[in-house]
Amino acid sequence: MAAELWEPIRPPGSLAARIAERVEELMTEEQLKAGDRLPPERELATLLGVSRPSLREAIRSLAAKGRLSVRHGQGVFVEAPLTTKRLTSSLNSDEHDLDELYAMREVLEVPAAGWAAKNHTESGLERLQEAYELLVDAAGRQADWDELQRLDAGFHEAVVRVAGNRFLLRTLGVLNEIMAAGMETTLRHPGRLQQSAKEHTKILEMIKAGDSRGARAAARAHIRGAHAAALKYVEQQIQDAE
Repeated sequence: MAAELWEPIRPPGSLAARIAERVEELMTEEQLKAGDRLPPERELATLLGVSRPSLREAIRSLAAKGRLSVRHGQGVFVEAPLTTKRLTSSLNSDEHDLDELYAMREVLEVPAAGWAAKNHTESGLERLQEAYELLVDAAGRQADWDELQRLDAGFHEAVVRVAGNRFLLRTLGVLNEIMAAGMETTLRHPGRLQQSAKEHTKILEMIKAGDSRGARAAARAHIRGAHAAALKYVEQQIQDAE
């Protein structure tokens, strides 16, 4: 793991609390992801400029919160937030129908688009523009469905990142699974890919213009259009199977 992630910890406040806060910041920014192993204790204490007892206290605190797991003989590993684990488990249980999936997309993505319009940075817009262009290019060359689905999700993920809301970032993995579940029944519907491209363009334009209300409206229209297409696709599949 890159040493530059770990900057020396300086006062004020409890040293252990400051260490824990720094580790959680790296998790929120996804520079540390679930499954990553922290550097060995001696190395990490040196990188942070802290004592090993303070570091151990911080690790114990984060382990008690379920953010880290200490595996004897292996090291200290990043855990997914408990809420994310529960949501992912629930999503994979097949208990949810399309209406619920798209309702959840509205709950998460509509405010994200509004926040992105209000909080965007130049670098954030550059990443969003890049995600948009990759998707447009893939659609133009008629890439396979798996690639289109991945790039479509990547565009929406970029919107969430531009929004800068830490809670949304922590639920990003669940959001991606929700989107993947919906897109599987959406992009294949005749005409949906072209319409989706227009809707993505509108979302991007509103975010770049700093129009929070317009961005929210564009995101809502996009999700509802995708929902309608998904229902039509499922209905067609049922008819074809009869």
